[in-house]
Amino acid sequence: MREVDRRSKYDRRVFLKGAATAVPTVAIATSAGLAVSDAWADDATTLTPATLKTLVKVARDIYPHDFLGDSYYIAAIKPWDGKAAKDPATKALINDGVAHLDQEANDRHKMPYAQVAWENDRVALLQRIEQTAFFQKIRGDLVVSLYNQKELWPKFGYEGSSAEYGGYMKRGFADIDWLPKA
Repeated sequence: MREVDRRSKYDRRVFLKGAATAVPTVAIATSAGLAVSDAWADDATTLTPATLKTLVKVARDIYPHDFLGDSYYIAAIKPWDGKAAKDPATKALINDGVAHLDQEANDRHKMPYAQVAWENDRVALLQRIEQTAFFQKIRGDLVVSLYNQKELWPKFGYEGSSAEYGGYMKRGFADIDWLPKA
């Protein structure tokens, strides 16, 4: 059985070094008028950056994992811009769904969905639309596009395929560490 080292690999000194170099970079970027967190959405060709940002917030609310950074959710959302470019029905579904969600948020909170601060309020908005084709499409696609990122697998304790190592009977079958030892 393998033992998982749950201790942090970072210490205070490494964190402070990283923070000391990050602060000037962020200050320069923001003073130049660049929003670091929004730069990824400007590459979109079919969907608007506002739509993509809303989709990332929706993805985070549907599959909330506080230990995951936004970059994983962005990677899961970005292919939808290409899908929308190829299929006008997908583009209409996404744009109409986001517009409806923003309208619901405006009616209840006087702001678009992406600006609603409390997660519980956003989840309540999602629960109101969970039977729509838009929600079902987003939820269904996210299962694959989010959780099929190999960089995420270690964060969830999944070691990947075991076929090349003789199958799970030889690798992974008895690796669980959360059950009491008999």
